[in-house]
Amino acid sequence: MKITVRHLVSAFVLVPVLLLSASSTQAEVKVPAIFGSHMVLQQGKEIPIWGWAEPEEKIQVQLGDSTVSAVADAKGQWRVELPARKASHDPLQLVIRGTNTIEISDVLIGEVWLCSGQSNMEWTVASSLNAKDEIAAANYPTIRHIKVPRVPSTTPLTNFDSTWQVCSPETAGAFTACGYFMARELAKELNVPIGLVNSSWGGTRVEPWTPPVGFQKVEALQDIYQSVIGRTPGTQQFADRLSTYVEASKAWLAEAEAALQSGTGVSAAPAFPAELTPFQSHQDPTMLYNGMIHAIVGFPIRGAIWYQGESNHAEGMLYTEKKKALIGGWRDLWGQGDFPFYYVQIAPFQYGNEDPEILARFWEAQTAVQEIPHTGMVVINDIATLNDIHPPNKQDVGHRLALLALKNDYGKSDLVASGPEFDSLETRGHQLVVRFRSTGGGLKTRDGKSPSHFEIIGNGSGGFHPANATIDGDSVILECDAVQNPVAFRFAWHKLAEPNLTGATGLPASAVRGGKVPDLISSLPDSDRYKLVYDLNLAKLSGNIQYDVDHSREVTDFDRIGYFVELDDKTILVTMNAFTDNVHHIGIPSLATGAFFQQKVESMDVFTNVGGLTAGHDIATGNIEFWPQNYGTGNAAGIPGAAGNVYDFGDEPADPTDGYGCMQVHNHAAGQTLFAINNWKRGSQADLGIGNSSGQTRDWTFTGNADSYSKKRLRVYVRTAKWSSNSDSILRRHIDAPIKRTARPFPVGLFQFYSNRWPISYWSGSVRSEWGSCSSKWPVTLRQVNHCNRSAARLPDHTSPAPELLPGHTLRNDAEWRLHSHHRFGFRESLADECGAPCLPDHCTQGR
Repeated sequence: MKITVRHLVSAFVLVPVLLLSASSTQAEVKVPAIFGSHMVLQQGKEIPIWGWAEPEEKIQVQLGDSTVSAVADAKGQWRVELPARKASHDPLQLVIRGTNTIEISDVLIGEVWLCSGQSNMEWTVASSLNAKDEIAAANYPTIRHIKVPRVPSTTPLTNFDSTWQVCSPETAGAFTACGYFMARELAKELNVPIGLVNSSWGGTRVEPWTPPVGFQKVEALQDIYQSVIGRTPGTQQFADRLSTYVEASKAWLAEAEAALQSGTGVSAAPAFPAELTPFQSHQDPTMLYNGMIHAIVGFPIRGAIWYQGESNHAEGMLYTEKKKALIGGWRDLWGQGDFPFYYVQIAPFQYGNEDPEILARFWEAQTAVQEIPHTGMVVINDIATLNDIHPPNKQDVGHRLALLALKNDYGKSDLVASGPEFDSLETRGHQLVVRFRSTGGGLKTRDGKSPSHFEIIGNGSGGFHPANATIDGDSVILECDAVQNPVAFRFAWHKLAEPNLTGATGLPASAVRGGKVPDLISSLPDSDRYKLVYDLNLAKLSGNIQYDVDHSREVTDFDRIGYFVELDDKTILVTMNAFTDNVHHIGIPSLATGAFFQQKVESMDVFTNVGGLTAGHDIATGNIEFWPQNYGTGNAAGIPGAAGNVYDFGDEPADPTDGYGCMQVHNHAAGQTLFAINNWKRGSQADLGIGNSSGQTRDWTFTGNADSYSKKRLRVYVRTAKWSSNSDSILRRHIDAPIKRTARPFPVGLFQFYSNRWPISYWSGSVRSEWGSCSSKWPVTLRQVNHCNRSAARLPDHTSPAPELLPGHTLRNDAEWRLHSHHRFGFRESLADECGAPCLPDHCTQGR
C-alpha cells in the first residue's frame, strides 16, 4: 500500500477519536467510577446519573423509592435525573438495570465538596500534625472519600479508576488532610454525611486544571486559549493550520516524486507545525482538567476547596486572571451557577534567594481573587513552617475552610469566618491610621505585643521603615521618626513574614499594602534635589551612545550620583557620593566621554527588589569600574576579597583603549556586582545584569544577554548641592587665609561643590590640555603633578607648582587634580570646625 500524506494526517486525527469511541462503546451497562458503593450524593439538588450501554438500550435507574428510565443514544450514551433528596444517615441502594444490573450500595445523602490543587491539598492525614492520634480517632463512617488518580490527558476523559472509601482508622490516613479536617468539623456542626472528591496533584500549576472555556472568557489569557484550541481537532484554527501543512506536504511529495524519477536532489520535507503538536506535560494547559476533572463534571457538589499557588507564586496579579479562568470555567461546565469556591493563601516560605517581595505580591493577587462572587480565602501566615513548603498543621486549615462554609452556605451567619481585612487609610500629620473590617470585635495580637511587620514610607524617607504600631479598636496607628510625612504603608510584605495581628477570634490578617508609594527617587532624602541627567533605553545601546534624555548642560554643582537600572521586573537604584564633578563622566563611559574610574565610592545607598542582593544605607564598601577599555581578571586595584583569576567585582583595564567597555558598581564586602552594563557597542548582544552572574563569572561578563530583556532602561541622577551665604563667607575667609602646611586635609568634596561658584578662574582649557599631555590615567602622584605644572608652557600664573602640598599625596581622579592645581589651595585645613549645621552639613560634618 502506498502511504500518502493524507493517510498520515488521517491517522493523526483519528487515533484519539477511535480510542474514545472504543472506551465509550460498551456491550454492558456501565457507569463511571464516581458512582460507586459508599458514595455521598449532594442533598437538595437533582441527582444526575449517566453511563454507557448498547445503542437504543433501555435503562432503568432506581434510588430508594425513586425510579427513572432512559434510552441509550446512537453513541451508547445515556443520562437520567433523580429527584433531589434531603440529607440522611440511612444508606440507600442505587440500582441500574439494562441487559445487566449494577447494584451500588451504602449510598448516603449529604454534602459533597470537591478538593483540588497541588501538594498541600494532596497532603494526607498521615503526614500531618499529630498524625498517629488523628488517625486513631478517625472513626467517622459518614465521611466518605474518593481519590481521582493522577492521569493527564490531551483529550477529555469520561472515567477513571478509583473507589469510595468510608472514613475509619484504617483508611483516613490516606485522605486529603485539608478536606478531612474540614469534613470532620462540618459533620459535627451539621450532623450530615460529608463526601470528599479529591482530585489533586503535587507540584502542579493552575493552568492544567483549567478547561478551555475558562481561558476563553478571560481577556488576559487569550494567548493560552489560542494555543489550546489550535491543538484541538475539530476547531477552525486546527483545520486551517493543518490544511496549510497538508498542501505544503502535497507540494513536497510531488517535488520528491519528480526528483526520484529524475535522479536529482530534493529539499527537506515540511516540518509538522509545533502549534498542532498535542501537549505532552501534565503541566500544560487543560491536561489535568481533561484527565482528572472532566469525568466528574456534573456530579452534584456543594462547592470546591482549593490549595494551590506555590508553583505559580512568581506571577503576581496574572495569577488572579488565571483563577478567574479556573473558577469561571468549572462553574460554567458544572451548570450549578456560582457554587462556593474557598481557597487557602499559601504560607510564608524561604523560596531560596528570591526577592522577598515576590511572594508578598502573590499574596496580594490571591487576596484579589475574593472579588469573584462566592469565593473566600483562608489565611495561614500564623501556622507556617519557613523551611518546609508543606506546613503540617492542616487541622487549622480545615477548620478555617469549614468556618467559611458554615457562615456562607450553612446559615451560621453570626460566625466570624475570616481575619481582619484592610478597609481604609487615613493620614494624620506624621501618622497613618489603617482601618480594618471583619475584626470580630476589635484587633489584637496573638502574643500580646505591639503589631509587627508594619512599614511606612514618605517622600524623602529613604524607603520603607519599620513602624511603631498601636492598636486602636479596629485600627492600627503607625508612626516612625524617620518618616515625618508618611504616605503609604505595607504589612507582612516579606516572604518570611509571620505577623502577629489578628481579629478578636484569633484569625490572622493577610499581607496588604495601601497608599501611593513614592517612586524610588522621590523616596530618597532630599528627593527634591535629585535631577535626572540621562535616560537611556538600553535597547538602543551602540558604539555611539545617544541618550533619550540628556540634561547634562543644565547640571552645575552636585554632590551625589544615582544609577537606576531596570531589567524587566528587576530593579536597582544605587546612589553614592559624587566621585567626579564632571557631569559628562557619570554616564556610560564610552571613549568619547574621556571617563575612566576604578575606585572606591563613599556612602553608597542600595535599593533593589532582587533577592540575594545586599540593600542598605551608607554602605562604605562600594567601588566602581567605569572605562571604555577591555578588562581582565587581575585584581590590580587590590579590591578586598576580589579574585585575581575570575571576572568579578575587582578587575583591571586592558588594551585596547576603545575596547569591550565596562560600567559596573560593586559592593566588595558582600562580594557582589550590583549592576553591570558592559560591551555596549554590541547593542542587542551587550552584557546586562543586576546582581552576580549565575555562570562562572560574577559580573555578567561575556554573556551577550541584552536581547533577553524586553524592558531595559538606565537613568542617571545627580543630587544638586546646597548653598548658603554663610557657607560662602566661611570659604572666602579660608581662600584669603595664610597657607598652613600641617593642618588636616582640605575636604575634596567641598572643593568640588564650590567649583562653579567662585568668581575666580582656577581652571581653563589650557590647563586641561597640558595636563592631558602629562598623564592619561589616574591615580597619579604629587610629584607627577608638580612636574607637569613646571613643564606646561601655557599654564596661567595662578596654576604654578604648589610645594606646600604634602609629599606622597596621591591624586585619584580629575577632581582632585583640579583641587591641587590651584595655588591658593596649598593649605591643609578642614572647614569642619567652622561649618555648623546651617552650613553644608552634608559636606562638612561628614568630612568629605
